[in-house]
Amino acid sequence: MASLRAFAALAGVVALTVAAPVPEPELAERQDTSAPFLHSAAVAHGKAWFGSELDTFSGEQYDQAFMTVWNDSRIFGSTTPGNTMKWEFVEPQQNTFNFSQGMQTVALSKATGKDAHLRCHNLVWHEELPSWVVYQPYDSWTNITLAAAMINHITKTVRGFGSNCYSWDVVNEAIDDNAQWRNTIFYQYMGKYYIPIAFAAAQAAVKSIGADIKLVYNDYNIEFPGAKQQKAVELVQLIKQYGIKIDGVGFESHFVFGETPGASAQMQAMQSFTSLGLNMYQTELDVRFPSLPPTPATLAQQASDYYNTIQACMKTPACQGMTVWDFDDAYSWVPSTFAGQGDACLYWANLTRKPAYEAVYQAITDVNCTVC
Repeated sequence: MASLRAFAALAGVVALTVAAPVPEPELAERQDTSAPFLHSAAVAHGKAWFGSELDTFSGEQYDQAFMTVWNDSRIFGSTTPGNTMKWEFVEPQQNTFNFSQGMQTVALSKATGKDAHLRCHNLVWHEELPSWVVYQPYDSWTNITLAAAMINHITKTVRGFGSNCYSWDVVNEAIDDNAQWRNTIFYQYMGKYYIPIAFAAAQAAVKSIGADIKLVYNDYNIEFPGAKQQKAVELVQLIKQYGIKIDGVGFESHFVFGETPGASAQMQAMQSFTSLGLNMYQTELDVRFPSLPPTPATLAQQASDYYNTIQACMKTPACQGMTVWDFDDAYSWVPSTFAGQGDACLYWANLTRKPAYEAVYQAITDVNCTVC
């Protein structure tokens, strides 16, 4: 395990240098882009954006009907690349960088007026790592060599995408489901100190290009008070104790219908980070059904879960914006990750809106939910 002295010193160096089932609508009814408009409403009510993830790796950009909705900046005024800025895409071989796939999202964002709030995602995560990071012989890394590789990746990735990014999710999901430091390859060699080192490297890289890019920690199950949320507070304090920059915390907000924390619980969790001087972002919101198909009653509960979550952000001044983790069930990550589950998004797979869409609009505009 890395020592505090060694990695505190390294962090300092880096900082200086770098019921009845509901049938889905027919396909002919696709492309619902009518009012109400979620992003326009969010801006009118004091937030910076309402946005949606976009995953060009899955080919969404070639689905004309899908893109008709995504392109409408009145509905979605921000985006996050789902995969194509992650380590295995950007640096597939050590020190060989390829920004082309991520730049597709940059270009699409610029073409549709979403570029002011492009959330770049992510720099350090335990998944979607290239084989040269995780499958080398175990003893081929040392704490110093792995730290150097991580710093190099962060520095060149931040510089490669440059000022196109509004923010970076610097470290993603560093806390496990038992509220302990996740036993990643970075933790195995550097201990928890890889986290401030990563933020220090990102801070230095941003400074080197003269940009104003927000640096964010992003995680799930920190949206309500509890052990994991308190561990995230500890993580923020760890970064700040070295004088390293962190601007905000991303609440992923991947929920299961009927198990979503209420608005007051989510606001309480946000307050614990507000008190540390940070902003919050709802970064990957969806509400999945554990069994399918949904019924009118379960769709109403899903709408309520979305309503409470958006309401928490709207009523918290430090919560800057809200992003859904895709808006269309056809491209949701849920079915491939949780067998038999799904229908988590605001739109059916054929691009007509669920009651949850109206619930989100009503939460943004601070009126009682009529579809919950």
